[in-house]
Amino acid sequence: MRISRGEFLRLGLAGGAMLALPLGASGCSGEGSTGTLLQSKAKLPEPFGVSLPIPPVLEPVRSDTNADYYEITQKAGKMEILPGKKTEVWGYDGIFPGPTIESRSERKTVVCQTNALPVPVSTHLHGGRTPPGSDGYPTDLIMPRGAVHEMDGHGSMGHMGSGHHCRDYSYPMEQRAVTLWYHDHRMDFTGPQVWRGLAGFHIVRDDEEDALPLPKGEKDVPLMICDRSFDVDGSFLYPSLDPSLQGKPGVEDDYMDGVLGDTILVNGAPWPVLEVSNTRYRFRILNASNARRYELALEPGNAPFVQVGSDGGLMGAPIRHRTIRIAQAERFDVVIDFSKYEVGTEITLKNRMGEGKTASVMRFRVTSKEKDDSAVPERLADMQEFDELAESSAGRTREFRFTRVGDDGRVMWGINGEQFDPELMAARPKLGSTEVWHLKAAPASHPVHLHLVHFKVLSRNGGTPLPTDAGWKDTVDLASGEEARVLVRFDGYRGRYVFHCHNLEHEDMMMMANFEVV
Repeated sequence: MRISRGEFLRLGLAGGAMLALPLGASGCSGEGSTGTLLQSKAKLPEPFGVSLPIPPVLEPVRSDTNADYYEITQKAGKMEILPGKKTEVWGYDGIFPGPTIESRSERKTVVCQTNALPVPVSTHLHGGRTPPGSDGYPTDLIMPRGAVHEMDGHGSMGHMGSGHHCRDYSYPMEQRAVTLWYHDHRMDFTGPQVWRGLAGFHIVRDDEEDALPLPKGEKDVPLMICDRSFDVDGSFLYPSLDPSLQGKPGVEDDYMDGVLGDTILVNGAPWPVLEVSNTRYRFRILNASNARRYELALEPGNAPFVQVGSDGGLMGAPIRHRTIRIAQAERFDVVIDFSKYEVGTEITLKNRMGEGKTASVMRFRVTSKEKDDSAVPERLADMQEFDELAESSAGRTREFRFTRVGDDGRVMWGINGEQFDPELMAARPKLGSTEVWHLKAAPASHPVHLHLVHFKVLSRNGGTPLPTDAGWKDTVDLASGEEARVLVRFDGYRGRYVFHCHNLEHEDMMMMANFEVV
């Protein structure tokens, strides 16, 4: 169901189904991220006391010659995140992270999403080359069952009926092997709804990747890294708006810069431990935080990460990093070689942007010796299309400034001085065309994400891109005052999409805009 922003606010969807989360604030910010730290009221566990959970892989309910079909129910569930306490999550199938979906390139995946939550939802496949009707546009909502009936009498909305508490999302998967993720994308409330647990992995595989000798099976491990804060009873803590402010998007003004949690979770567990053999492992690292950025490093020894994939899939050749700066929504597919460590060694994945407990992410413990048949080849994937994409092919250049804007005295976020409006189009690129988008960030850090497309980073601040900008990207991290030029080819589908800052509080505070492929 797609509605206009005016209908959205008139019907009270922005505030009428608020998350009733408790409020707590510290007023401090930093740790290398744009945002304000929200202190937990619960006693937090000491790091490295629990094992790393692995999200279950979802099985299709049926398959035919053309597609695999899945069913997911978005619902509340109880999980033990802090030892001895139960946390209510809003999760896909009631778990956090949601179940991992595995697809084959060029084979359609259809996911039936049912909304059993008390609020509207919209599911976005982040990094997916997806038709506009299945992209999870912010006002293209799956309604709660009760709300559908209540809205039947609202004039133009009366056509909805009672069947719109579920929706089929159709993904053609016309893309190469890649690590994607799916998450809530409801306008004004992406931040609190992802914070409550609406996020999961979606991995695409293909024959080219399968033929590589990279670590496989149990040694191919997804790592969803995020931060959260907790109330005394173990419930999620988040600074929600006063319910009386219906029609006002975003979180409280004190947290408009972003919400930073003080507890680091990996696959939903606080500072977990993974037991490994002295072999290579492949880790699909996702930063699913609302506002926190990380600088990842391995200690002791500062062992290297060997990057084999980026947001858009495999690299042409591996790149070695001593540290990886990863912004919200970015993915880094890396191989870590534990063969140089003796059995019994503990290696900590550190966050050099953190302080205190947030300076650690998780720990690896080498517990056994095994024969290792894996390898990282010097050539990973055919990147001819990427290599041949040249700036000279661009038909035009557009400039987008990510900055603060005013709204009746209330400071919010916007792009080129405009707050998000579903009816306002910032660009209309032609299908098959190539453009340079010049992205500028001020006065804060903004990880910029484009739906539908992947792009090539041409430059940063007039110079060369960072090593971590390599490969196909769908999100580029810009620190305050930074700018980047990216080369975008608009292929795939015609229709309306959005681009936005992936600091979720910035997004909810209107730092988002439309583009339409025509």
